[in-house]
Amino acid sequence: MRRIVLRVWVICWLVLVWILLWGTFSAANILSGLAVALLITWLLPLPAVPVEGRVHPLSLLRLLLTVVYFLVLSSVQVAVLAVRPGPPPLSAVLRAHLSVKSDLVLALAVNIFNLIPGSIVLEIDQTRRMLYMHVLDIGTDRAMSRFHRQVAVVERLLVSSFERDEDWRPTVNQESP
Repeated sequence: MRRIVLRVWVICWLVLVWILLWGTFSAANILSGLAVALLITWLLPLPAVPVEGRVHPLSLLRLLLTVVYFLVLSSVQVAVLAVRPGPPPLSAVLRAHLSVKSDLVLALAVNIFNLIPGSIVLEIDQTRRMLYMHVLDIGTDRAMSRFHRQVAVVERLLVSSFERDEDWRPTVNQESP
């Protein structure tokens, strides 16, 4: 049942994207979008993504609100850096260790950090769960601690939203050696 609901969701999402790309809501766009979505899902099926935890809506809401706060705050900080006179800010590549269990949550974390202005993930060490990020304006100890605090907050909210220990059910590898 879960697979069917997911497939219907993907098809609806693709139809919506098709309609938005064409810019008009019409029966022809809906039908052609449905045809393209069915063709895409049939010819290019996505691999199964293991879902090992459970989504906690209140924690997810807290995560979303925190990410929006970081987006606004970082946007203002980058805008101030762009217009202030003086030398360019000191930037650096910093390492952050995440204690997330799932590759899906790791990918979500990378996307969150890439969305926040002033930082971008350059490299992911998937086995050790290390992210190497380029960060703007890192010239003071306060800026360094702000970066590490931001990473810790996002990590804590991701774990509480998707990977609580009591809900964690790791998938068993079905392949034999």
